[in-house]
Amino acid sequence: MACLLSAAQRASAGVLFVALWGTVVGDRLLVVPQDGSHWLSMQDIVEALGARGHEIVVLVPEVNLLLRESRFYTRRIYPVPFDPEEQSYRYRTFGEKHFTDRSWLSGPQTEYRNNMVVIDMYFINCQSLLRHGDTLDFLRAGKFDALFTDPALPCGVILAEYLGLPSVYLFRGFPCSLEHGFGGSPNPVSYIPRCYTKFSDQMSFPQRVVNFLVNLLEVPLFYCLYSKYEDLAVELLKREVDLPTLFQKDPVWLLRYDFVFEYPRPVMPNMVLIGGINCKKPDVLSQEFEAYVNASGEHGIVVFSLGSMVSEIPEKKAMEIADALGKIPQTVLWRYTGSRPSNLAKNTILVKWLPQNDLLGHPKTRAFITHSGSHGIYEGICNGVPMVMLPLFGDQMDNAKRIETRGAGVTLNVLEMTSDDLANALKTVINDKSYKENIMRLSSLHKDRPVEPLDLAVFWVEFVMRHKGAPHLRPAAHDLTWYQYHSLDVIGFLLAIVLTVAFVTFKCCAFAWGKCFGKKGRVKKAHKSKVH
Repeated sequence: MACLLSAAQRASAGVLFVALWGTVVGDRLLVVPQDGSHWLSMQDIVEALGARGHEIVVLVPEVNLLLRESRFYTRRIYPVPFDPEEQSYRYRTFGEKHFTDRSWLSGPQTEYRNNMVVIDMYFINCQSLLRHGDTLDFLRAGKFDALFTDPALPCGVILAEYLGLPSVYLFRGFPCSLEHGFGGSPNPVSYIPRCYTKFSDQMSFPQRVVNFLVNLLEVPLFYCLYSKYEDLAVELLKREVDLPTLFQKDPVWLLRYDFVFEYPRPVMPNMVLIGGINCKKPDVLSQEFEAYVNASGEHGIVVFSLGSMVSEIPEKKAMEIADALGKIPQTVLWRYTGSRPSNLAKNTILVKWLPQNDLLGHPKTRAFITHSGSHGIYEGICNGVPMVMLPLFGDQMDNAKRIETRGAGVTLNVLEMTSDDLANALKTVINDKSYKENIMRLSSLHKDRPVEPLDLAVFWVEFVMRHKGAPHLRPAAHDLTWYQYHSLDVIGFLLAIVLTVAFVTFKCCAFAWGKCFGKKGRVKKAHKSKVH
């Protein structure tokens, strides 16, 4: 009996320890988010931290797309010099221009200009924030423990330097895979494909040549995107600023991918992989969507969404897509807010919003048509649904390539595809069992992990708040010049020694040869001349 009581007491002590360990004394966290789809994963982390008792302030422009109120955090709103109509116009223009025809040569320039329609608006947000005296006064008096930001655009990076706060970055890896360029990771062009190339990690020689040349363009692209932010940083900090140096302080990088999806590559100790953080256990469908699914019969459904920032497409392309969807027996649930295509088939249902993850988790879902954003890709992986990918911009082309090389989906060029191309791609991923088998294998690998990505992200944010940063994880690579990092000074020094030794050796041999054989030769020549 005593032994039983002792065991019970030990169990009670264990429960008490776990309860006490889970109790959190609230710290203050400042969040500088990126509006749009980037906010979706950050919101999950922020709300989880808020539920654990932390006091969280989210900086929000008064005109925004997705930065809504929540009981888990407080919004601090700052003014911006544009209205909701201009924001809507910019997002609508951004979405529509992705369907504009372009040549191979003009494609990169068109893509850059189109992205700048939205990026310029985000810059205005940052400029308004960093020049708003009341907000800066509030932040200086806030006594925050850490800053949490998406460094795709560096407003939060600049603000962390201004406030002297340790940082946590939430990042996917676009543009330019700057987390590795700034983080000091080994980044060889021989097997790590660069952004926009659409290469796999198994590159041919011509592809490696292209990859090498694209790598040379990443730094100029960075300055095209961020040079204006460097000017803002100089204005705020009242000193000369090298923006890459600000990225290299001592942040913890929470990277929204893992090596089930991304190609394996070296990472630094301050980089934490949290791919699939947006994946959730599917909820029960509402009556409306449950009715759609049940009515699909044995053929099941196809889920179609081009993401949160693109919901309208040109009429001609919409009609091509509608024609293709009518050629398959499955019911198609298409998130679309544009004009209803006149040729829409009976099997296609247009909705302004759909519970994407819940539908993908339904056993009757046969395929997923996606723009290949990282959130959609991971929901497809988590739920084991083969994909037809229509990448539009940014990292989406590279995301699609990664899924395609793993045999879990088919990629189409949305500008060039025909109705038959889309219909055939859908039939392929639905009827060819290998696609389902491959995506289920990826799903199994992704889910086989000791810690859930959301729990891991929450831990590291709290770690930075507790310890006021993570400088012990900062690699010494940041303190080296580019030639020291690549050991070019060492190679030059050793080469100089080798050349010096070779030169001295040559001179010594030449001198010895002259002493030993040169004099005899002269004597012989002199003797011959006397004989004559």
